[in-house]
Parts: sequence; C-alpha cells; structure tokens
Amino acid sequence: MSKGNTFESELMLCIFNNAAIPLIGDASGIQPSATAGSLYIALHTGDPGEAGTQTTSECAYTSYARVAVARTAGGFTCSANTVTNAALIQFPQCTGSSETATHFSIGTASSGTGKVLYRGALSASLAISSGIQPQFGAGDLDGTED
Repeated sequence: MSKGNTFESELMLCIFNNAAIPLIGDASGIQPSATAGSLYIALHTGDPGEAGTQTTSECAYTSYARVAVARTAGGFTCSANTVTNAALIQFPQCTGSSETATHFSIGTASSGTGKVLYRGALSASLAISSGIQPQFGAGDLDGTED
C-alpha cells in the first residue's frame, strides 16, 4: 500500500508547515496545531534507526544542542511530496571533544528522548572537533514522502 501524491504533499505540509489536511474525518479535516511550534534537528554518529529516539547515537560534543526550526514556510519549504529547510540551520560550535556525524534526524523534542519523525544519512561524514560549527545551508536538508 502507498499514499497518493496529493496526500503525500498534504502530509508534508501538515508536519512541516502546520497546515490542515482537508477532507479526512469530518468536513474540516485534520486541523493544524493551535500553535505551530518547532521541530528539532539532531546530528548522530550512526543511524538512529526506525526504532530509535533522538538520543540514539546522538552527537555529544562539548556545546552541542539540537536546533529548533519553526513549523512554518519560513522554516521549511514543501513542494509536491518533498521538504527542504528554508533557511540556514546552524548547530553550536564545538568547544571540546571530537566525533564524526554521519546522520541527522528531525524530531519532536528540544532535548531528551524525543520522537524521530524523519532521519537520514549525511551526504558526507562530518568530522567535528574544537572550532567546527556544523550547519545545513538553506536547501541542504531535504527529504521525500513516499
């Protein structure tokens, strides 16, 4: 079973732009949150897996923190069944220790366990050490709903 193209697009808009999904359930459909809130981008040293959480293999360099991205068109651009970050996503600069990031996740919590909504491999591993500030330029973090 797979989703239809229209629903894939509507699902991306609901999750990333806090938009309603019309005509599901009653006439008003699935409604957006009263407050859009944010999703949280995390870096990982390995694939957190489908059963993992935001803390599974999460980076832990000194000063590391997840980055909040607003669930709006200013945070994410959705087109057809794809999503990309609309602006720079910049993690705190490493101030000590070192590790290599290989994956990212998009989740629900600013810290702690948190639910992974989407995850993926980085296009290239990123060696992080003192003075390195990981970032995704606008349009660099993308995914497809299928």
